[in-house]
Amino acid sequence: MSEIKAAITGIEGYTPDYVLSNHEIATMVDTSDEWITTRTGIKERRILKGEGKGTSDMGTEAVKRLLKKTNTSVDEIDLLICATVTPDMQFPATANVICDKVGIVGAMSFDLAAACSGFIYSLETARQFIESGKYKKVIVVGGDKMSSIINYEDRATCVIFGDGAGAIMLEPNSEGLGIQDSILKSDGAGRHHLHQKAGGSVKPASHATVDAKEHYVYQEGQQVFKFAVTNMADVSYEIMDRNNLTAEDIAYLVPHQANKRIIDATANRMGVGSDKVMVNIERYGNTTNGTIPLCLWEWEDKLKKGDNIILAAFGGGFTWGSIYLKWAYNS
Repeated sequence: MSEIKAAITGIEGYTPDYVLSNHEIATMVDTSDEWITTRTGIKERRILKGEGKGTSDMGTEAVKRLLKKTNTSVDEIDLLICATVTPDMQFPATANVICDKVGIVGAMSFDLAAACSGFIYSLETARQFIESGKYKKVIVVGGDKMSSIINYEDRATCVIFGDGAGAIMLEPNSEGLGIQDSILKSDGAGRHHLHQKAGGSVKPASHATVDAKEHYVYQEGQQVFKFAVTNMADVSYEIMDRNNLTAEDIAYLVPHQANKRIIDATANRMGVGSDKVMVNIERYGNTTNGTIPLCLWEWEDKLKKGDNIILAAFGGGFTWGSIYLKWAYNS
């Protein structure tokens, strides 16, 4: 009997209509298009507008499109995982909300928070349910409304982040295609350099925390950059080495879109040329959990059955990791 692997069988994405350009950001803080582009590679980002709109709205749209594209009934879905750091509410889980909005009833659903690594953490979690034989159809959503926790008076962070979401379908595969290997890591000491100070149980929301602007992303850019540029590159090389892969064997590197310099460092460490690196940071910025699925969505028509793909991410926590998979279908 063939070994069962968990394979991506469909991918969809959603980005809001509103485009926040570098030129518009330059009217908010002391910066310029040249300064932002040189340091991050970002030219613009998408922002979700509208009263009462949250991460679930973007995730819902991506899931609806995914179900239609894959000709899947809501009744067939066994599990939905939502990777996010900007849930609609503290509880219930945004995954629960997405299921309700889509019409998925009775399926297991929960959120997973691992900052910008959340999507690959969720993909690996979903993999276990497929490979064990427990479930047949699992949806993983990666999405964030980062604009909800960004201080647009803070030049260090407001230039980086945008809003967006992607969704993938994961199903059993007996042809040897799908997820082959993963390396996921964390180091909680990194929490001091990248976090949201208030809103949790340690420092609940109060007038004082709001006045101190402690509900926004706090980032020590240099410390985060140094750790990310080393560890995301190293773990990507490690998974190649562990699976006896050369740069020639790789069809695409799909890196988390945090900073163009981090992406380039990862590709260089792997020996992969720029023609094999998925990059859309210039148009979307860092959508946190949305970056990797949005890349896969945009490149889907270029992917071929059997292609070797490396996913790599780094996020607050610190969390980081890489997944090696064989693409399971032709578009």
